[in-house]
Amino acid sequence: MSDYRKIFADGFWNNNVVLGQSLALCPLLAVTTSATNGLGLGLASLVVMVAANVLASLFNPLISRAVRIPVNILMIATLVTITDLLLNAWLHPLHKVLGLFIPLIVTNCAILGRVESFASRNAILPAAADGLAMGLGFTWVLVLMGGIRELFGAGTLFANASLLLGKHFAFLEMVIIPDYRGILLLILPPGGFLILGGMLSAKRLLEQHIAARKAAKNKLVTAVEGG
Repeated sequence: MSDYRKIFADGFWNNNVVLGQSLALCPLLAVTTSATNGLGLGLASLVVMVAANVLASLFNPLISRAVRIPVNILMIATLVTITDLLLNAWLHPLHKVLGLFIPLIVTNCAILGRVESFASRNAILPAAADGLAMGLGFTWVLVLMGGIRELFGAGTLFANASLLLGKHFAFLEMVIIPDYRGILLLILPPGGFLILGGMLSAKRLLEQHIAARKAAKNKLVTAVEGG
């Protein structure tokens, strides 16, 4: 159980795809003009991550080490192609918005990295948990960043969710600031860099604060035990 806690802690925070590894920045900055777009790309990436990890773990004993990387790349490309076709068939408006960034999931180093460093060396269940944790960690960063940019750029949250993700997501649509003109900079690419820098700084400051509190607590415990 402790291993699974570590897997999810790494995926969500410690080794987060964006905040910990600084990977997948191209789609992150390009797509997150709204929380809806971030959620759509995040869920698509999540499906590919979980499926790729499971298949890599399942077929690893059958694949020669000499050709493992090309086979894994081919497998990821196949999964991304299937995901792209399904999105085009069932969620065409979202497919049009995300455009090229769905096929570019193939080039997401985080997916190949997890397949190579974790899934190929572990059993199916831990591999699936790792894919799920990394996918969810990537998704929450996409949604948070898209939400911040959308909120201060347009005054809404999850705009057009029912159109892009389906009518069942209509409950997400919110107008936070009516008649809001917005800050155009946050919708444009420079706004993505500004928000990403702020999120990275906030993560580092929070980690330093937690580390300082732990150090103070340990010092107090040591002093009490020492009489």
